[in-house]
Amino acid sequence: MFTGLSAFPLTPLTDDALDEAAFAGLIHRLAAAGVDSITALGSTGSYAYLSTAERGRVARLAVEHAAGTPVFIGIGALRTSHVLANAEQAEEAGASGLLLAPMTYQPLTDDDVFELFRTVAASSSLPVIVYDNPGTTRFTFTPELYGRIAALPGVASIKIPGVPADPDQARARVSAIRASIPAHVTIGVSGDAMAAAGLAAGCDAWYSVIGGTLPEAALRIVAAVRDGRTGDALAESEQLAPLWRLFTEFGGSLRVVAAVAEQLGLVRQSSLPLPIRGLDAQQRARVAAVVEELGLDR
Repeated sequence: MFTGLSAFPLTPLTDDALDEAAFAGLIHRLAAAGVDSITALGSTGSYAYLSTAERGRVARLAVEHAAGTPVFIGIGALRTSHVLANAEQAEEAGASGLLLAPMTYQPLTDDDVFELFRTVAASSSLPVIVYDNPGTTRFTFTPELYGRIAALPGVASIKIPGVPADPDQARARVSAIRASIPAHVTIGVSGDAMAAAGLAAGCDAWYSVIGGTLPEAALRIVAAVRDGRTGDALAESEQLAPLWRLFTEFGGSLRVVAAVAEQLGLVRQSSLPLPIRGLDAQQRARVAAVVEELGLDR
């Protein structure tokens, strides 16, 4: 299950409440597109802003509307007891796996993070994806910590940040991680602009922001790599460069992808949880222009 394209949908809100119809529509869209898996309640899904009850409802909706596509559920929280409650809800909902980020307020040590994963792996029967996203969690994994955690029973995949742009450096990065973890644990790249490079360098999966809203565009990249056409995959990614530039300019992917989803009518306006206000009118106009330029509205 932990290979190919894992699509990370938004969790849209309306008037500060979960928009269940819009979320179900996003899940239907992903299942129909043929993504390999769906990861609800990742960072794109704003998991940290939702209550335990809301997260349980999202997990149930995702599994219910996925039409058999494997669903992974983000369970990260500040306290281990809350993580375990989220894991239990995900398992009861019928999820196929868990995505765990080491959320922080006080800085965490490597031992803190290892014990978090050990506790979850020992408490749940579901496989676990290690979520390494220092841009949001402010925690940086080392190869040594990857190895310690990946050796735990039940750990199935590691979601790594984007790889270097240089192909040799990218391969070296992936090879170094591969050497530190058991053979059965897959490596999934994130950082959409570098996903094609990561897949070409040997990553097994792409944990994708745009895959949750624009699955066809992401699937073209994954299909090219699967077919051995890495040059085509890199070219497909380069065609999306105007979108990648907006991610950088507007402080990350979340606001941009929300604006794209709103532009396409997949979610209502102002779909993000406050205090995240999303893009202003001028910025939205630029996103709309890129959507039209790239043909993403067709």
